[in-house]
Amino acid sequence: MIRTIDQFAKALRRARRRIHAADLRALARSFVALASLTIATFASAASWDDYSHYVSLGPRSGYYIVRPGSPLSHQLGVEDAPTSDTADPFRHGYGADALGFHFNNAGILSAPPAYIVQAKPNEFYTSRLGSLIRGRTTSRDVEAIFGRPQNIERRADGVVAYYAILVYNPFEDLGGRR
Repeated sequence: MIRTIDQFAKALRRARRRIHAADLRALARSFVALASLTIATFASAASWDDYSHYVSLGPRSGYYIVRPGSPLSHQLGVEDAPTSDTADPFRHGYGADALGFHFNNAGILSAPPAYIVQAKPNEFYTSRLGSLIRGRTTSRDVEAIFGRPQNIERRADGVVAYYAILVYNPFEDLGGRR
């Protein structure tokens, strides 16, 4: 029951504010839903399947393919491998995978080597890892194949020698362009 034009104008302004507030609430809900879906989509795209596993090539030969930070890398004790992610925006597609060798105190390979890899393993390294025999291969044999290790971690039961493998992923290189 509107009595005057002033009351009608005030009622109209109040109704517009209510409609505007309702529109903003709906817009905010839509934005939150869109943001959640976007984050969920990119989170699943950024996460990767952990395909860490053992490759058996005989009774005393074989190697592990391990993802950095995977449960298997923790179980094997190779978390300190000198790896770096190619997806790091400051590295422009360059990164590092690693090889880890566990030698006992006598310098003999006491466990299967670990290839700590972020993407697809390189056949050059897997074929050489397959030639190593646990209990027979020495640290000198490994140095003859791969050179001097970049990192050596001393442990009570021996040492773990790490070799960094430089990798480049052109799909991760943004090149500083916008």
